[in-house]
Amino acid sequence: MSQTNRRNFLKASGLAAGAVAMGNLGVARSAHAQGGEVLRAVVIGCGGRGKGAASDFLQNENTKIVAVADAFEDNAKGAANQFQVPQECCFWGFDAYRKALAVDCDYVILAAPPGFRPIHYKAAVEAGKHVFMEKPCCVDAPGFRMLIEANKLADQKGLKVGVGLQRHHEQSYINGLAEIADGKYGDILYTRVYWNGGGVWVRGRQPQWTEMEYQMRNWYYFNWLCGDNICEQHVHNIDVGNWVMAVTDPNANLTDKYAHPVEVNAMGGREVRKGSPNYGEIFDHHFCEFTYADGRKMYSQCRHQPNTWNNVSEAAHGTKGNGRVPSRGGGRGPYQQEHTDLIAAIKEGKAYNEGWLGAYSSMTAVVGRYASYSGQVVKWDEAVEKGPALMIYENHDQLTMNSDAPVKLLESGEYPIAVPGVWKPW
Repeated sequence: MSQTNRRNFLKASGLAAGAVAMGNLGVARSAHAQGGEVLRAVVIGCGGRGKGAASDFLQNENTKIVAVADAFEDNAKGAANQFQVPQECCFWGFDAYRKALAVDCDYVILAAPPGFRPIHYKAAVEAGKHVFMEKPCCVDAPGFRMLIEANKLADQKGLKVGVGLQRHHEQSYINGLAEIADGKYGDILYTRVYWNGGGVWVRGRQPQWTEMEYQMRNWYYFNWLCGDNICEQHVHNIDVGNWVMAVTDPNANLTDKYAHPVEVNAMGGREVRKGSPNYGEIFDHHFCEFTYADGRKMYSQCRHQPNTWNNVSEAAHGTKGNGRVPSRGGGRGPYQQEHTDLIAAIKEGKAYNEGWLGAYSSMTAVVGRYASYSGQVVKWDEAVEKGPALMIYENHDQLTMNSDAPVKLLESGEYPIAVPGVWKPW
């Protein structure tokens, strides 16, 4: 297909708005929530993002939260009170997600710490539920492989899947990608993506907490739960970089699920979080150079350092110029729109599976972490095949707050930190 014809096809089909993730899939009309029927949802993961996603879901007509689940009793009860969920449908513990999935429902909101996402997603798809899952969707290679298999099963069952990469539902990005696909900057050579900021919350250690509870309460700072800030936050910008590459590659197969790099080299470390166990094991800065199969590049920065240059943005550079990816805006807020679009696909029986873009963009961030921690060039295929498990996948449902935590404190009182040039990804 010529570049011009391909661009016209992208604009006409809506691929530039993110539908590249869907491919040509068979459609099985949902047996639930047709017409004016109430769409019943359960929320798994009741922290701030889970309650936020549930509130956005409820902005749509004929929607209801019927059950909540969280590892912590206080989080679960708080959400149950907020959404008027009966006591018998409020669950807590590491196995609470299975109890919630057993409640009569159509729609599952997954917002537990990211390490749990592949486990919860697989269980929801096996239970025959439509899914909205927050980003990132995995923190390690085994989780990515689990996502891929769950995506295949969701497609076979005709289930609809949304992912909290909300830029795909933000009109300024939809318009901007359409313009880029139409040649606004000519042939795209590379992209630049940033999430540089001062950092996020820390929850101080309490004497009654076990080590497992401390790590769960401070999930952002442990890779088995979060994947580092390159995964948890910067995945948004990395996803946009992948999106640009997908809609501007003249050699791409239009049924491909999503674009991803084939290798990455990177650098990173801990500069301002030295000597403190409060920040777990994650770095406070990463710089990555991602290379795609056609040789084009994505240059990425993410940083958690106060009083430094802050920037959260994406830019595309081409043969005719360069500029930020988003264009003119308008439309509804993307956090609500992503639920509206998913609900419309459910009711209309349309093919809809953002699980593919969620998997590939999340794994792009994971591969970036491998390269940043090691200081080595990391190949995509090798990372997918050999990347080790960080999450506890075996006997997961038997975990309690008294179980051994995966990351151990050293005798120094600090957590082990990766040293580039010493640390090995596998």
